Amino acid sequence: MKQSIEKTNVMRILEQHHVAYKPYCYKDTDAISGVEVASVLGQNPKQVFKTLVTVGHSKANYVFVIPVEKELNLKLAAKAVGEKSIEMVKSKDLLALTGYIHGGCSPIGMKKFFKTTFDISAKEFETIIFSAGKIGYQVEVSLEELKNVIAFQLESICD
Repeated sequence: MKQSIEKTNVMRILEQHHVAYKPYCYKDTDAISGVEVASVLGQNPKQVFKTLVTVGHSKANYVFVIPVEKELNLKLAAKAVGEKSIEMVKSKDLLALTGYIHGGCSPIGMKKFFKTTFDISAKEFETIIFSAGKIGYQVEVSLEELKNVIAFQLESICD
């Protein structure tokens, strides 16, 4: 039986911008990590991305979107946004800062826009998949279409 997909704010924002997307739902599975989500969805983990929120030495916040099987290289990430250093935002601070909870964070629709960097590997795919802003939901979008919704840069930011 196919799960019905409830619309998330991310999906509504994509629709407002007339951006084509493909929704995915994995809420009735045990998948927790991004790699598990990719597996449950039958997707290439190199094409499924996670959204990480950081704080720089300057106290500014930044968003990095990287493949689920990779780790963010903090030195490369700091360099990409012109910071001396960056560190991850603590999970308990995520909701107040972004409007999202850990595991359901999307680069689209945060409370306010933060400078966003996608790993350069995203260019290897026609589309990439990332959180639809709620645990259990993902969206697949092309980078070209995504430019209509958020500003971002592409940099090498992973180990």
